[in-house]
Order: sequence, then C-alpha cells, then structure tokens
Amino acid sequence: MKEKFLFWKTGSWTFALLLVFPILAIFVTAMGNSDDVFSHLLNTVMPTYVFNTVGLVIGTVLLSLCFGLPAAWFMAMCRLPGEKILQWALVLPLAMPGYIVGYLYTNWFDYAGPIQIFLRDIFGWQHVSDYWFPDLRTLGGACFVLALVLYPYIYLLVRAAFMEQSVSLLQSARLLRCTPWESFRRISLPLARPAIAVGVSLVAMEALGDFGTVSYFAVNTLTTAVYDTWLGYSNLYAAAKISAIMLLVIFFLISSERFSRRKQKMFQHQCDNDGDYKYQLTGWKKWFALVWCWSLVGSAFILPVLQLGYYAVDYFSQSWTPEFQQYSINSLLVSVSAAVIAVILGLLVNFYRRLDGKGLSQMPIRLSSLGYAVPGTVLAIGVMIPLTSMDHLVNDIAISLGLGRPGLIFSGTIFAIVFAFVVRFAAVAIGSIETSLTKISPSLDMASKTMGYGSTAMLRKVHLPLIRRGCLIAGLLVFIESMKELNAALLLRPFNFETLATYVFNFASDEQLEIAALPAILLVAVGLIPLVLVNRSLEQKN
Repeated sequence: MKEKFLFWKTGSWTFALLLVFPILAIFVTAMGNSDDVFSHLLNTVMPTYVFNTVGLVIGTVLLSLCFGLPAAWFMAMCRLPGEKILQWALVLPLAMPGYIVGYLYTNWFDYAGPIQIFLRDIFGWQHVSDYWFPDLRTLGGACFVLALVLYPYIYLLVRAAFMEQSVSLLQSARLLRCTPWESFRRISLPLARPAIAVGVSLVAMEALGDFGTVSYFAVNTLTTAVYDTWLGYSNLYAAAKISAIMLLVIFFLISSERFSRRKQKMFQHQCDNDGDYKYQLTGWKKWFALVWCWSLVGSAFILPVLQLGYYAVDYFSQSWTPEFQQYSINSLLVSVSAAVIAVILGLLVNFYRRLDGKGLSQMPIRLSSLGYAVPGTVLAIGVMIPLTSMDHLVNDIAISLGLGRPGLIFSGTIFAIVFAFVVRFAAVAIGSIETSLTKISPSLDMASKTMGYGSTAMLRKVHLPLIRRGCLIAGLLVFIESMKELNAALLLRPFNFETLATYVFNFASDEQLEIAALPAILLVAVGLIPLVLVNRSLEQKN
C-alpha cells in the first residue's frame, strides 16, 4: 500500500514540477546575456510598448466595466421583456475571437467600408477632409474591440454577485424610498466589489496577453514585443526578459486583487422568495435597458456572426479546401491529445490529495494550475527554452553514440504545442475534477479499503464511475480552449503545420477573412459550448 501511495505522490510532484518548469525557465533565461538587444529595445521602443500595454489594459477594463456592470444589474435586479433570452445572450460575445471582431469592424468602418460610403452618399461628402470619422486601427479601437468580447467576464461574475445579495437589504432600501439608481449605488455596487475585482483582473490579464487583436490593429504592446524579438531578432534571451516583465505584471495584478479584499468579510443570505426584489422598469427606463443589452449582444455577436455566415456561404467553394480539412484534423489532433493528458494529470494530482489529506498535498494542484494565468505568447517562450535544451541533449547523445542526428524531436514537432496547451489549460481540468471528487463522501474510501481495494482499484472501480461526468466536462473544456488558442500555436507550430486558429488569423492578417469565414464560424461554434455549460450552472444555483 505504501508503494502505491508513493507512486501517486511521486507522479503528482513530477508532473506538477514539469508544468511549472516553463515558468521558472523564463526567469532563469531572462538573466542570460541578450547581446545588447534588450538594451537597444529598452532605449528605443520599449517605452512605447509599455505605454501601449498600460493604455490597452486600462482602456479595456474601463470599457468592459461600462458595458458589463449595467447589463449585470439589469439582468439581476430588473424585470424586462425577454430577460430569459438576454441572460444567456449577453454571454455569447465571449466565444468571439477578438481579432475576428476587429477585422469585421475595420471592414465596416474603414473609408471604403459600407458605413462611411453610406454617410458620404447621405451628406454629399466628396473627400476624407470633408468630415471626421474615428479610426479603429488605433489603441482606442483595440480597447473597444477587446472590451466587446471580454465584458462577459465582468457580467457573469457581477450578475452572480447581485443575485446572491440579501433580499432583505433590497427591500429595506425600498422602504426607505431609495430609487433604483440609489439602490444600485449605495447597496448593490459596494457588496459586489469582490466580484468586480475578480472580473477586472480577468479582463486585465486577457487584454495583457492578447496578440491577435493588437497585431491586426498594429498596436505594439509587450505581447507583440515578445513575438517580434523572438522571430525578428532571433534572440531568445531578450524575449525571455520581456516575458519575465509580463509575468511580474500578471502576478502583481493577481496579488493586488487578493490584497484589495484581504479584510473583506461579507456574509449574506438570500431568501427563497425571489419575486419581490426585482424592479419593474417602465417607460424610457425599460427601453434604455433593453436597447443597452441588445446593443451589446448585437454589436459583439449577432452582427459578426451574420457577416461571417454571409462570407461562408458566398465563399464556400474557396473555403472548403483540402487545406481547411487538414488543418481541422491538426486542431483535432492536438486538442484531443491535450485534453486527454490534462484529464489524466487532473486525476493524478487530485487523487493524491485525497489519499494524503495533508496541507502539502495541495501544492501539486497549485503548481499545475499556475500556467493558466500566463499569456500564450509568454508561455511559448517558457516551453521552447527547456524543449530546445532537450533537443540539443538528445542530439549530442546520439552523435556520441555514432547514431544519426534525430533533429528537433521536441521543439520542432506537435509535442511542443500539446505540452504548451497542457501547461496552459491543466487548471481547467484540475478544477472540474476537484469539484467532482469533493462531492464523494470519504466513507466510500474507508469502505473500499475495508473491502481490500488498493488505491488504484479504488480509483478505477469506485471514484471514476462517480466522477465520469466531471472528467468528460474537464476534457471538453480543455479541448475547446485548445482549439481556440492562437498565441502559443503561432510560435510553437512546426513547419507546414497550421491549426484552425492560426489558419483564420493568417487570412485575417492578409485582409482575406472572407475565405476563412467557414473555419471562423467553426471556432465560434466550438467556443459556445463552455458558455452554455457555465450559464446553465449559474441558473441552477439561482
């Protein structure tokens, strides 16, 4: 029995250290000599990168708050026509890749786009100097597009926080003749601060790690600096230094969010009768709420999907190609591989914690989950560093034994992409499996041991049948996230290897998204699955 427990312990710590090693490799490599490339960047373009990054994060967060907070309060605290549909429709923009929305909006609002053509026809304008029109290919435009697809983070968390607030407080506010605005400002908003802080940190980290949108808008940020330094200057050390700076910023954001609410203790109880606290909006207030919510859904999801659908039908013969089918198989291969490995890892670390039960057994879970906070571009640097060293070691050993040079068997194959996806999304599988395991009574473990089951047999015959649904959901979520991942795939893909995400991004970068509309719709459809699962679980809780 001790030998089997040692197997679970050794396996958990080994895999956890493997997953955290790319993060450590970034900081170790950042201390190396970058041949004055980093100094050159620091003295020339780095201030611009930092300014744009800070502006992108702040602008995206502020706009996401403007979009998400009112929508969350309307859906949680007000009665509106069609609110059941709106509740889940407001989550849909999260399935839209930012660079796709950015391409469509620039196509609509450019000088040669339908919006400006219509305005020129109406007002008789002849030249661009006759009128002013906002340029989307700017930092502000990137903030706007990212906020459209990221505000659901704030909407989901804050809406749940509003729905969990005490009904008695809201009814007391009515007795004191507080208007809906006063109730929102004085009661609902202060109580939702923890949820707002978490949502803001998620939006900030997503904006900080975005590459597709800022690259298409030609906004130079730290993420594009990592990409350009690695591929343009071919200097891994300088790229690692920039990646280390980004990691420190991310850790600062996470720490600040936790520090800001370290002393907050809010105990609330919501009554079972939830039919009395919602406001019945009438007149212009009702129409304002409806227009606000449906405008978000329409501008961030419905219109882009309709445009993609039109492109997919119109360019179907050019889209349905052997390349598209091959790249779909490629995405399926790497995503399924990452999902299977992540589920196995989730079972390993969670079952070890269940067997041990001590505080130290929590460490493999936390270490394995660190990669989820790391942007894909930064993670690609961390993955490439150890894999390149392993390739050099294998080739040196093969040469010393008189064998042929095997080549880049780790960093030059799909192994690198799969490994990066596992590091990035293992936290998703671990969390889902952990939730399922905690619902199993410890008495079943004791009964299994009484019947003579070892740890492996207990997992196979007792726990796996009970957590099968949790494992399937974990694998599905990792599969979907891997299908959509762009940043890591762009940097780690082997030669002549494309995924659907890189395939769509390449066409968007070449101003030819029409041809890639079919795979883009497939990516959006795949991204809708976890949103449906999340929204259903939120409705069940409330």
